[in-house]
Amino acid sequence: MSKKYSLNKLPYYGVGLGLRRELFDDILNNKSKIDFLEIAPENYIDRGGIVLERLLEAKKKFPIIPHGLNLSIGGVEPFDKNLIESIKDLFSIIDPPWYSDHLCFNYVDNTYIHDLIPLPFTKSVANHVADRIKRVQDIFQIPFLIENPSYYMVIDNELSEEEFLTQILEKADCGILLDINNVYVNSKNHNYDPIKFLDNIPMERTIQVHIAGHFNTGKIIIDTHGASIINDVYNLFGELMKRCSPKAILLERDFNFPNFKELMSEVSMVRKVMAHKGKKHE
Repeated sequence: MSKKYSLNKLPYYGVGLGLRRELFDDILNNKSKIDFLEIAPENYIDRGGIVLERLLEAKKKFPIIPHGLNLSIGGVEPFDKNLIESIKDLFSIIDPPWYSDHLCFNYVDNTYIHDLIPLPFTKSVANHVADRIKRVQDIFQIPFLIENPSYYMVIDNELSEEEFLTQILEKADCGILLDINNVYVNSKNHNYDPIKFLDNIPMERTIQVHIAGHFNTGKIIIDTHGASIINDVYNLFGELMKRCSPKAILLERDFNFPNFKELMSEVSMVRKVMAHKGKKHE
């Protein structure tokens, strides 16, 4: 990896929250309890008025880290030039340390499908994604991270999930945004050991972590970001912390917001797990 994209010298950012309109005032009033904010850049590009004003106000108090939704890193169509240029303009304002997006595709026949569609686990797709990640890093001149997605259907894949992820990370020489809730959700839905998953990927490439709640239907678990984190996910996060030293940990909550004190209690629990790696929470 070129020095300008190096993962080794990235600063530590601590524990953060997503910048959500519903939480804006509470976030700014709790500066001492929150270390950074994450945004979806697509929500801020080519925007003015109160949206830009809020972002600039938040930037005065917090580092801002972008986590994309629409890059379609696994797609076969060229990157959207307008999207790329708009994101570059936004990055000139927020000066992010890295940029991340999901290991998925979003477009079919130039039509945006409003979802994060997982990819088949094959060597050819891994090579294709790695090449696109290299291009993204060249475009933005900062490290790029891929996030492991949740998925709900299994096909006859050539590679295991961890083999697929590892090939991409190593061929692209990039980092991972490891969503520990997604690891838990996938392990339950597809009956695999989440600890072995962690042991079979290059954990030293873990730069950022997402931790969140989910919805259990009784038959399948859905990644929602709309519920409290359960103890099993905290415990799996503890296993993650035994294996790597991420630079930023984000508590994801996208809707169904509780009282802000409850969110701060979850942030405190995340910090507690980080301080007591591997200690079980009942």
